[in-house]
Parts: sequence; structure tokens; C-alpha cells
Amino acid sequence: MHSTENVRWFADITLSDRLAVGGKGGSLGESTRAGVAVPAGFVVTTRGFERALAELEKESPIRPRVNELNLHDLKGIRRLSEEVRARIKGAPLPADVCADITAAHAELCDAQPNHPLAVRSSATAEDSDQASFAGLQDTYLWVTGAEAVLKHVRSCWASLYSVPSISYRRKDQVCENGIAIAVVVQKMVDARSAGVMFTRSPLTGDRSVITIESAWGLGSAVVSGEVTPDHFVIGKITGQISVRDISDKRRRDVPAESGGIKQIETPEVLRRAPSISDGEIEALAEIGRKMERHYGKPQDIEWAIDHAGEIFLLQSRPETVWSGKDHAPIAKPAENALQHVMNIFGGRR
Repeated sequence: MHSTENVRWFADITLSDRLAVGGKGGSLGESTRAGVAVPAGFVVTTRGFERALAELEKESPIRPRVNELNLHDLKGIRRLSEEVRARIKGAPLPADVCADITAAHAELCDAQPNHPLAVRSSATAEDSDQASFAGLQDTYLWVTGAEAVLKHVRSCWASLYSVPSISYRRKDQVCENGIAIAVVVQKMVDARSAGVMFTRSPLTGDRSVITIESAWGLGSAVVSGEVTPDHFVIGKITGQISVRDISDKRRRDVPAESGGIKQIETPEVLRRAPSISDGEIEALAEIGRKMERHYGKPQDIEWAIDHAGEIFLLQSRPETVWSGKDHAPIAKPAENALQHVMNIFGGRR
């Protein structure tokens, strides 16, 4: 697998490459290098986006006009968003970028040219320690064929100029000149179960526990909030499951025959059954510990388990809710989870 200026494989990138591969791309490369199972893939670097945008700006400016927008001028934001997105989607890819993506697609899919892929936006400003721009740019699931990948790469570029994305950046007064977008292309996991994991409590900030939420099918239903997931809390040191809430998971997201995903009814026998086993909870918790050690800070993780029972990490980014709190919790979390637990029990003597 040979990386180029336009395409970088996960094994060749780290978080230090954020300016070229975006936050999501850098995280996936970092996770791959940490020895965690990540679905194979590559990143279309920001170079292609920058070149495509430069060509469009020869006709009329884009970034300066976004910089001049007033946050409260919703009509102006919407008008510019529609114009810029249409221009990006309609413009041809630079020839060498197109060739490199096509070659990487053929190598990734090997003898299965229609192997389903995820095409995911990876902006340079997302998934930082201070803020997460996650969800502001587009992601496309179950994409098949090289032509569809090329089309969705342009759509991901265009999503950098969606109304929510522009508004978010104007609210924070982010200069457009430093913003670019890469695109992750990776194999889909046909998930039996999927969900999210936090290596500290999202409710209390407690760093001595890991919280896992899971449901049947693809993780999109959990992330979007369309399904109430099963909820587990695990001691980070002891591994004990202290909370086990099994929900009624009436629906699940699955691959659609024509590409993309669809939501279907969950069979009655599975609706109130745990979507992951105790052994899988233990394995997920170990991945959470490993990623927190690797990054040196609490993580917000997306994961999936395929029908053969293999666990894949889909994304790991810094937890931002509690890390941004100004006030200290009653029992100040120590960097070492064991020391945190010992301090709590030591204070009860």
C-alpha cells in the first residue's frame, strides 16, 4: 500500500498529520498504530480539496465571503452555502487526485470492487481537545464502486460549507484560511452490534469507570439517538459491571440493498436481549483502557462487532464535556485510575 500526496494509508499517518488528513483521519491512523483493530482504509488528503477550491476561487472568492458573513444573517449563510456546495459538487476532481483515489480503491477492495465502504469527512478543525466538530460534515455509509466513492468525496468536501458548519465556525470566529477537509475511505463493518464507549462517566466525569452503550445493527442508530441503547458501567480497575440496563431496542439500522442504510424492526426475541455479551463488554473495556493510555486522556470511542464476533474501533477522539469543566469534581480524578480509586477509599478510614 503506497501513500502519495493525495492518498495516505492509515498505517502511514498519526495525529501529527492532522493538517493533511484531518482529525478523524489522524485518529484512525493513530489507533491503527496503537495495535487496535481498525477497518482498513485510506485518507484523501486536504491537498486535493485545496487544489479544487483554488480552481473555483479563480472564478469567484469563497473563503473571503465566508469570513465576511454575519452569524445572525441566516439567509446570507444559507444562500452562500447552497452556491458553494453546488459549485464543489459540480467541479471535476483534479486528474491526479482522481487517479490516486481510483488506484487506492482498487487496492483496498482487491478482488471485490463493490465491497461496501464508508466515506467520511475529516476536517482539520475537528476532534481537538478543546472542541469536537463531529457531525457537522457528512458521512456516507455502504458506498459501493469507485465512481460512487469519487462522487461522495466531492460531497464530503462540499459539506464543509453546510449551514451548520459555516454557522459553527462563524460563532467561534474561526478564520476560513486555516480550514480544510480530508476524506476517510474505509471498509464497512457489517455490524451485528455497535455503539459508543466513554473512558470516563459522561454523567459525573468519574474517571474510574468506563461507560458503554450498545444496540443491534449499525452504530448510526445509537449515535443519532434514534434507538435507546443498552447501558453498561464497568470499573476501570476491577472490571466489575456495576450498571447493566437493557433497553427495548425496537429498531435497528442495517445495510440497504441499493446502498446506504435502512431501519428495520428488531425481531421480538432480540428486542430485550443484551446486544453484547459480558465477554464482549470486557474486551471493549480493555480497548478503552488501551486507547486512554495511548492518548493520555479520556476518550469518546465508536465501535462495532461483526457477525463473526470481531471487535473494530471506528473512531477515538478526546472526551470534551468533562475535560472542559472549569470546576474540580468533589473527588478530583487522578491521572492514574487506580490512584483515584485508592484516594476515594483511603478517605473513608
